[in-house]
Parts: sequence; structure tokens; C-alpha cells
Amino acid sequence: MTKVTWLGHASMAIETANYHVLVDPFINGNPAAPVKEEELKADFILVSHGHGDHVGDTISIAKRTNALVITNFEISNWLNNHGIRTHPQHIGGGYRHPFGYLKLTQALHGSGLPDGSYGGNPAGFLLTTHEGRKIYLACDTGLFGDMRLIGEEGIDLAVLPIGDNFTMGPEDALRAVKLIQPRHVIPIHYNTWDLIAQDVHAWKAKVEAETSTQVHVLAPGQSLELS
Repeated sequence: MTKVTWLGHASMAIETANYHVLVDPFINGNPAAPVKEEELKADFILVSHGHGDHVGDTISIAKRTNALVITNFEISNWLNNHGIRTHPQHIGGGYRHPFGYLKLTQALHGSGLPDGSYGGNPAGFLLTTHEGRKIYLACDTGLFGDMRLIGEEGIDLAVLPIGDNFTMGPEDALRAVKLIQPRHVIPIHYNTWDLIAQDVHAWKAKVEAETSTQVHVLAPGQSLELS
């Protein structure tokens, strides 16, 4: 069983194969965060790109838990300089980690780090669990046609931004669902601030009217189990 929990904004917690995996753990400063940073368990941390609302509390969590951080080569080097253990990967490359096979995917976004350092290319994540479930974490991205190629993997769950302005908005996120054709989708990266406010229930209704995908609107702290 794999459990995916939304921690508000673009932060996720994944429990699979008895491991705790955090994705873009932005807790301090996140008005939607349902937990305190010190309450989070982590064996691994995935960082999609260098922006402060995605690197978030990675350094403090990794120091407290000794979690291994998986991210691109440039951010790995930056984290190494802060005393953090990392496993660098890059777009198109996969690696069999203890929690599953993880491949980095393309994302259309930026990646400058909080101190202005170069953060390499932004990425999404395609995780294949030990049970064979495929989870696509698009992370911060605009719509791109090769989402169809990702969909050809047979996606059980897609986690997609819908907030607009900085990422895909509702219409492009609907087009993304049509390209990927996942069994389930969780919308994220919306309603954290007024700038990315969206009517998520209207989006859910439209997606389910036009596709066979089931939309799971989670409140921060709520989970979806894939069995």
C-alpha cells in the first residue's frame, strides 16, 4: 500500500514500502501547512527545483532526520555545501531507490535557489512503487505535449498544479489530464495565496465530465491510499 498526503501548496508526503518520502517540503511560511516541520518523518526528500517554496525546509528536515535528498545535480551540490547528503539525478535518468524506481521528468519552470545560486533545470518525478503503481508528480510546470509520453507509462496517480500564474492553470491542467490519462489525480499548488486562488471543485467537475479520471480534492493533511 502507498499513501500520498497533501501538506498544502506543493508539498507531499508519500509512505511506501515502509519508507517516508517528502516532496518539496515547504512548511515554515506555508499558510496551508497542516503540520509543523519538526513533526514530519523523512527517509528521503525529493526536491523538484530551487525556488524557496519548494526547497522549503529541506535543509533543517534533512539535518534532523538524516534523510537522503534526491534532486538535480546542481541543487545536490548546493545542498552538499550545507552539509546535506544527496543523490543527484537529472531529467530522463532513473534510479532504483529503496522506496521504488524514480525517474526525473521534464518540467517547464525556473529553478534559481533562494540565495541566487544556479539551480539547474526544474524537474518532475515519476515514481514506480514496489507494487508497480506509477505516480507522476508534475511539480511546478506549464503544459507540455510530452506529457502524453509520460502517460504512456500507465499512470495510476498524477499530482498536478492548477493555480495558474506560476504554473498550469485549470484549463491547461485539464488538457494535461487528457494527455496523461491517469486513473486518479490530485490537484495542488492552488489557494495558498490569493494570486493562485482557484475553484477546485469546478475543476474536479469538469475533469470528471470530460475524462475517465477520478479527481481527489484533498484538504491539507488528507491522504489518498493506492492499494
